Parts: sequence; structure tokens; C-alpha cells
Amino acid sequence: MNHPLRLVLVFHNHQPIGNFDGVFEQAYQDSYLPFLEVFERYEQLRIAIHTSGSLMEWIDANHPEYVDRLAGLVAQGRLEIVGGAYFEPILSMIPSRDRVGQITTYTRWLEERTGAQIRGMWMPERVWEQSMASDLAEAGIGYTILDDFHFKNAGLTQEQLHGYYVTEDDAQVINVLPGSEPLRYLLPFQPAHETISYLRGVAEQHPGAVVVFGDDGEKFGTWPGTKQHVYDNGWLAQFFDALQENSDWLKVTTPAEAIDSIPPLGKLYIPEGSYREMTEWSLPSAKINQYEDARHHLEAQGEWEPIKPFVRGGYWRNFKVKYPETDVMYARMQLISRRLHETVQAGQPQDEATGELIDQARLDLYRGQCNCSYWHGAFGGVYLPHLRNAVYQHLIAAENALDRAENRSWQADAQPWVTLDASDFNLDGRPEVRLANNRLTTFVSPVEGGQLYEFDVKSICHNLGATLTRRLEAYHRKVLGGPSDGGDGVASIHDQVIFKQEGLDQRLDYDTWTRNSLVDHFFPADVSPFDVAKGTATEQGDFVHGPYEAKLRRSERRVQLQLTREGNVAGRPIRITKGLTLSAAESVLEIAYLLEDLPADGIAGDGGIHFAPEFNFAGLPSGADDRFFRDGEGNSLGQLGQQLDLHETTELGLIDGWLGIDVGLEFDRPTSIWTYPVETVSQSEGGFELVHQSVAVVPHWQLVPDVNGCWSVTIRLAIDTQVAEQRMGEVAAVATAGIAN
Repeated sequence: MNHPLRLVLVFHNHQPIGNFDGVFEQAYQDSYLPFLEVFERYEQLRIAIHTSGSLMEWIDANHPEYVDRLAGLVAQGRLEIVGGAYFEPILSMIPSRDRVGQITTYTRWLEERTGAQIRGMWMPERVWEQSMASDLAEAGIGYTILDDFHFKNAGLTQEQLHGYYVTEDDAQVINVLPGSEPLRYLLPFQPAHETISYLRGVAEQHPGAVVVFGDDGEKFGTWPGTKQHVYDNGWLAQFFDALQENSDWLKVTTPAEAIDSIPPLGKLYIPEGSYREMTEWSLPSAKINQYEDARHHLEAQGEWEPIKPFVRGGYWRNFKVKYPETDVMYARMQLISRRLHETVQAGQPQDEATGELIDQARLDLYRGQCNCSYWHGAFGGVYLPHLRNAVYQHLIAAENALDRAENRSWQADAQPWVTLDASDFNLDGRPEVRLANNRLTTFVSPVEGGQLYEFDVKSICHNLGATLTRRLEAYHRKVLGGPSDGGDGVASIHDQVIFKQEGLDQRLDYDTWTRNSLVDHFFPADVSPFDVAKGTATEQGDFVHGPYEAKLRRSERRVQLQLTREGNVAGRPIRITKGLTLSAAESVLEIAYLLEDLPADGIAGDGGIHFAPEFNFAGLPSGADDRFFRDGEGNSLGQLGQQLDLHETTELGLIDGWLGIDVGLEFDRPTSIWTYPVETVSQSEGGFELVHQSVAVVPHWQLVPDVNGCWSVTIRLAIDTQVAEQRMGEVAAVATAGIAN
């Protein structure tokens, strides 16, 4: 063993903020615990494990003995704990101050809890930009792991990747290790001897080489079919046996030991990027299919391999373009981060309670930066409503804490306040408008149809506007092609086509507008509710995306945003003014519409036309009896997934008993209402599935103008969270009693 091959095994375990408790538990039982139990038996082997902060906190609260076992392995020198950004953000997405803060906070937690010395960090989703190197160094990080794909994009060949390199930014140096793509596809899907054969070939050609495997721990038990394969059928034990049996030339070790023992191969600057699949997923959907078709064509011609190192997909940041909903989330996160930074920089004297509120706001901000709901690929990501809701829950909680630090609160006994301001809140170069008070925060985009795109209920930290638009995805052609036949082997998640429901090919509906609220539609009088729900109804007006002029009006206890647009409906010019009014300390948003210049004979002649301002409410799932529509008397009209076609009503409510919220819509004139669930066909670890994204509520009227050619309606959008607040009071009382005892 004068020049053994060093195999560095790094297992990355992660569950996102907001994932269901049962998912955490299942992954723990299927992956994390059995893996540790097998590894503990192999005393000659040394490995590294990275566990994200969101997962580690859950494990420490629910299975602290697991963390104790990790600490024991650290003390024995058998395990290196790899650090990272606390709640697994994409580092290029967050400010430099938050990169350093997330890393150092988690390093401190890990060192105190496990006794480990944190030398390196896991790069979330391996999304890299060179300027981040200095932030890593400032945070005390000595190395990170990227994919070999990164290094090949910098011009290196496979033969130059059997070690590690140094890189720097702003004169601060760190080490970077290339994770092996061949190993990512070998482990755990192929027999152990194939990995040994691959490594033996490397060892024979490159004595003293370092080969790094860095990939998801969930591949070892949580991914479909892997629990039986890895544990019941004994793959992991066979793999570890093979590693020990070949210890005469193969040394299984940790990243820190490899760096301490072997000098770097050289210096390298690495282009921005991620692992190969991620760069492909970040492309526009149509471009993904073009990319795949071109690659398959070149593979068939035998021309792919020579050009493969020079071919890249897209740029991670463009997920915010591909999914505007993630851009809104991102901009909201940046706004809160900036407010927190300004509060700290103000340097005002702070008492202990205020300091605790700022610390609480910082942790909630960090949790709201968890990456998983900001992108989408082979996993649910942004398509999973509970992940989006969790991000907003923590961002709103962070803002609530900062409000309390300024002696503001959503609670009933707080000093009433209301504010109205305009700024480029969503970072698109154009102004948006924010209306906020003790209870609610709303954001409106005048230039995008005057649409309401965020609606925060502060008492329960819930954004009713966290919706998602139905859009074309590249993998939808797989849905149209049907599920795969299956087989005896264990396939990579990237190769599986599994349907979790039947008939998904019939549920591929697409929207031409963003699923916000106050989306001003005009439909023909004979429009079908079915076409409205499918997004195929013929649009007669140009108000959905058309820009509105905005005027801001303020008084001490009341603010109003007035939006005006002169546009066309069915070729006839009309004028719409809609006003949004918010009063101090009230959980009511008043919305008034005034339509002018309506022709006496009707916009579309005798046939008439529907004016239909659409609302979308997110985070109110279907399929449960305690989540239902109600009429004005409180009677249930069916679960929230129900398609309703109501007439001559003046009130509709949406109740979510689990959240403890009642969303009420009241109209000052008789109203017809369509409702329907907005559902997407999306990709997840378990296969393709139908996911409920929001409840669409579409009040509509056939316009009959008055003698002056005018028509108007006032809508009262009232939020009642008394049930949720009563629960909070009960929980607080129990906690207080426990402390007293």
C-alpha cells in the first residue's frame, strides 16, 4: 500500500424545511438508521456524512440517540462530519452575509453537538459560482465537493480528475474535490464488483489517486426499490465487504484525511454550474426536449462523447425565470434579509428581548432560504405546495419578529397601524405596491394586470397567494407516452416512468396567465365552466396582462391603491378602475371595481359578456372534510376540490379547519361564482402525480350598464383566524403552566 487509491465516500442526507413529519420518519427508518447500523460493523472503514440542518434538527429532536452514535464515531476517528449552510440554501441565491451566517451558525451547532471539527462543507445541489469561494473561506471552510462535470467545464479531462485542486477568490483559497459521475451511477444500482473493477482500473493507471463519491444518502433506502435492494438483499454489506477485501490497494477514507495526505494537483478556476442534470433542468421546457433529442441523435451517430465535455445546459438562476413563482419567493426573501441587515446595522441599543427577536428572525430567514422549493427537476421542488408554504411560513415569521422588535404586532392588543408603499419589490425593474397592516400584507403588480400576487395572513404565517401556474414541462411527453414496463433491476430515479394515478395524460392543462388574484377576465356569455377550469376559455379582453396606472392614497387609519386602465373588450374600448383599500388592524381587504364607457347595447351585442375577476387561494388543500366551501349561513357546499357553479349569491367562504382559517368573499350585488381546483401533473421521487396547487374562485357577471354606461361591484375579502388564534392561546397556556410547575 505504498500508493493506495484513496476512495472518499461522502453521503449527503437531506430533508427540506416543511416536509411532512412522516416523510422524515420514513426516510430515517429506510435510509439513515439502517445505513448507520450497517456501517458501524465495518471498523476498518472511514467515511464522511453531511446532514442538512433541517434534517439534523428533526433527528436530534426525535431520535437523539442517532446523533449520539454519530458523535461516538467521530470520537473513534471513523467518521468525518461535513458541514454546510444550515438550512441547505443554494448559495448563489442568497446574499453573501447570509452565506457566511448560515455556514458559521451550522458549524457551531455541529461542533457543540457532535464534538466534530468541521473542515469542509457540502455545496447544496452543487450549484457553484466562483465568487462564493471567498465566502466559504471567510466562514472557516477549507474544502467543498463539486461534480467532475464542473471540472470538465473548466477544460480538464477525466484523466486529470484523480485528486483535488485549489481555487481562490479575492486572495482567499479553498480546496475543491471532484465527485465522480461514474460512481454516482454505479452506487447503489450496480453490483459491488463493478465498482471495484472501475476503481481497480483507476488505481492501475493512476497510483495514489483520490476518487470521490458524493451523493444523496436517500439513494440508499428511500428512493423507490432501494430499501429492499440495499438492505434486504444485502447490497450495502456486500459493498463494504468488497471494500475491506481490497484494502491492500484501496483505502476508504475521509475528505480531510485525503487533503492532509496528498498535495493538490494544481490550481483551477471553475465556471458557474451544477451537476449535469441540474443544468439541463434549468433550461426552458421546450429547450430541454431539443437538448435531449440532439444528444440522442449524436449518441446514435457515435459523436456525443467527443463533444460532451464542452456541452452545458442552462444557468441555475434562470429557474427564477422558468418559474416566476420562485422569483417572487426569492425577492421576498431578499427583502426580509435586507430589512434584518438594516435593523442590525442601525446599531440602536437593544434589550435582551429585542435581541432574541432579531435572532429568531435570522433563523426563520435562514429556514426560508431552504433551496428545495426554488427549483424543479427529478423531484417535486416548487411543485410541492407544502414546501412553498413552509418557505413563506418562515419568511412571514421572520417579518413578524422584526415587527415585534419595532413594537408592532398582529395581536389584537397591539397598536393599530397601516402602511402603503411602492418599490421594485419583485426585482423586475418596475414598481409594485405593498399594502400592509397589523394583520395582513399584500403585494400588487400594477404593470401585470393589477394582479394581487401575495396575500400574507400574519397570525398564521400563511401566504394565500403561494400559487403555481399550470405550465408545459419537458417530461410531459413521457406522461403522454405512458409508464415504463418495469423490470427486475433497480433503476436510477432519472430513468423511471411511474404513474401514481391513472389518466394523467388527460390532466395536462396549461395556463396562459399566472395564477394570481384579481386577474381580470372577460369571457363570452356562452362560455363553459369546463373551459374556464381547463384554461381554454376564449379571452375577450386585454386586461389580464395589461398595465394599470397606480395612484396611492393614504390617511392615518386607511390606505388605498387605485388602479386604472383603458383597454378593449371584444373590440370595444372600456375603462376599468379597481381600488384596494386596507384599514389599520383589520383583516379585511376591500376591492371595488368600476367599469366605464360600456355600450348600452352590451359589449358583444345581445349575447352579452362575462366580467370575471379571478381569485386563487393557495395552501387550502382538497380531499378533507374539514376543508370546505360554505355559504353565507355557514352550510357546507362541498370540499375545496369541488367544482361549483353558483348563481345569485352574495357570499362564499373557504374554510380550512386544520389551518384554522375562514376566507370569506362578500359581494354587494348578486353574483354567480365558478370554483375549481388548480392541479398540475408533476414529477416527484415516487413518479408522476397530480398535485393540488390552489383553489380558483371566479365570480362573474353579465354586464348590464346603467344609463351612464357604468357598472360597479364591491368585494369584501375577509380573513378570520380566530380558531387558529384560540389554539395558539391554549398551547401558550399549557407551556406557561409547564414552566410554572
